[in-house]
Amino acid sequence: MGLLEECEAAFGAADLYRALGVRRGASPEEIRRGYHRASLRVHPDRVPPEDKEEATRRFQILGKAYAVLSDAEQRALYDEQGRVDEEGEALRAERDWQEYWRLLFKKISVKDIEDFEKTYKDSEQELADVKAAYMDFEGDMDKIMESVLCVDYTDEPRIRKIIEKAIDRKEVPSYKAFVKEPKQKAMARKRRAEKEAREAEKSKQELGLGDGEDDLKALIQSRNKDRKKEMDDFLSHLEAKYGNNPKKGGKKTAAKKGKK
Repeated sequence: MGLLEECEAAFGAADLYRALGVRRGASPEEIRRGYHRASLRVHPDRVPPEDKEEATRRFQILGKAYAVLSDAEQRALYDEQGRVDEEGEALRAERDWQEYWRLLFKKISVKDIEDFEKTYKDSEQELADVKAAYMDFEGDMDKIMESVLCVDYTDEPRIRKIIEKAIDRKEVPSYKAFVKEPKQKAMARKRRAEKEAREAEKSKQELGLGDGEDDLKALIQSRNKDRKKEMDDFLSHLEAKYGNNPKKGGKKTAAKKGKK
């Protein structure tokens, strides 16, 4: 399987720029930052043991994408012909992609990731990334939530509010896929969120929290409960706003008219 096919299988699009979350005309520094952000999201050190193999695969794909786009000749070939040189130096098979990452960026720890998430969430950078993802995927919340850094599906109410404000301010268009999203899609995301929460709880129990961390455990449990309630409230709001039952002979109406 070639790199573009790997990108499509892992990230839903055979596009190196999209895999790194950057625009086609991005500068080398923007591509480097994009690679850093995207790789933090799938870094093998931040996932439970049972997910490490998949995270490692995705991490390696991102490394290959960056290797191509950071090489002027390889990038020109990709931009002009839509293909990559699979036999070139950038994609040599024996390359250790975690070592490659460490040479580019400082050594990462779990605390580094947690600190990054704290500063990233609700930042100007996150706001820009959310709006960019909304535009790239034309309002498809499934793809937006997969693309935005440092979020899981229980973050959806917060992400959706960011987009709604941007629509109200006419900073982004009102896509039909967003304003008229079927309730079933939102429910599917809720089910995924609940599954992820169960898996996280299982991993936490298997790994255990050391002595003296009871307060942290209680905080995590309380946060999960609050976020689940927020997701439930969001679904009720979504149904009321976009899914009202029409009166006999009438038609459903959306709160905002989508442009697409």
